Amino acid sequence: MAESTKNATLQLDGKSFDLPIFSPTVGPDVIDIRKLYANAGVFTYDPGFTSTAACDSTITFIDGDKGELLHRGYPIDQLAEKSHYLEVCYLLLYGDLPSAQALEDFENRVTNHTMLHEQMQYFFRGFRRDAHPMAIMVGVVGAMSAFYHDSTDITDAWQREVASIRLIAKMPTIAAWAYKYHTGQPFVYPRNDLDYASNFLRMCFSVPAEEYEVNPILSRAMDRIFTLHADHEQNASTSTVRLASSSGANPFACIAAGVACLWGPAHGGANQACLEMLREIGTPDRIPEFIDRAKDKNDPFRLMGFGHRVYKNFDPRAKVMKQSADEVLDLLGIENNPTLQVAKELEVAALADPYFTEKKLFPNVDFYSGIILEAMGFPTSMFTPIFALSRTVGWVSQWKEMIGDPQNKIGRPRQLYLGSTARDYTDIEKR
Repeated sequence: MAESTKNATLQLDGKSFDLPIFSPTVGPDVIDIRKLYANAGVFTYDPGFTSTAACDSTITFIDGDKGELLHRGYPIDQLAEKSHYLEVCYLLLYGDLPSAQALEDFENRVTNHTMLHEQMQYFFRGFRRDAHPMAIMVGVVGAMSAFYHDSTDITDAWQREVASIRLIAKMPTIAAWAYKYHTGQPFVYPRNDLDYASNFLRMCFSVPAEEYEVNPILSRAMDRIFTLHADHEQNASTSTVRLASSSGANPFACIAAGVACLWGPAHGGANQACLEMLREIGTPDRIPEFIDRAKDKNDPFRLMGFGHRVYKNFDPRAKVMKQSADEVLDLLGIENNPTLQVAKELEVAALADPYFTEKKLFPNVDFYSGIILEAMGFPTSMFTPIFALSRTVGWVSQWKEMIGDPQNKIGRPRQLYLGSTARDYTDIEKR
């Protein structure tokens, strides 16, 4: 915990209360209100916790005004360009970039844990064929605690480590099997001779009837999607994982809670909403009509995939994702896909329109990731499961950090109560 170097003074009912102020390594100062209720008898009111720091962390930092995203101090664009997903996983989990030997050891540990317990197949088969893949993932990830009893004791550092590796390693298999079950195709087992992204693509798209060879451009694009979604500070799903963890719940239950939160369309469903918007537009000739609608304050239509709640400038992840989108579209082509044709021309039209550039409504990571996944052949129902797969390492890293924090206590937000005051019970015959 940082040391307080100055105080803020609160004047309330003729009394003064000094509140310590902590200065982070980067970012705005934070006023410590932990003793506010005990000393002053009042709570703070902050719906959505948008002005509240619920923890201290050393993992990820975002500066929305600058368009900056750092993992352990490293800019996301450098990591996405020079690194790969499992190296970023190591960085998030352990705090520093690994040596060549440490990375090889880590990759081997992940690779050797990618298979699922064979009996877990029955969990998949218990769902209806038309079940959403996210519904399957929530259930199966939570069910891992019923199969891996040797890694549920959060007080044991080694069990925490094993659980971390298992979650990162098995999530691609769970997501791929959810997809296979949804399509009615047989499950494909992971292979130890493939890298993380290639393994996932093979488990999704190969069939026993023929050989499947992963294209390196698609594998690299998939790896970048994983990397760019690995962690994003204290967002809704990460905060959910931390809150669940604060009760002492096992790691699989905590990550399942994160998956469930991510399923919300306001969080993990943004790239799906973007693709649905592109399909609503339909053809490139209708783009001017929808751009005019987006400018009309009285029209409920909004351009999905443009702008970001946190980033008030360009989303730093979008620059890298755009490069991958261009590579994938060059490889696969867009001639026969009207949705991708609309996406490419909408990007050009919006970036050339002063209305969007002045308001800094640039294409964000969801716009480009949706284009890539659509081009690869994933249905929109798989977009959020892939997001969950990518974000698992962020959730696990935040979970591990919280477990090791001596200030950790069970989460217990307060409220501004606006209901009835105390009243006596009325017998039913007198109501």
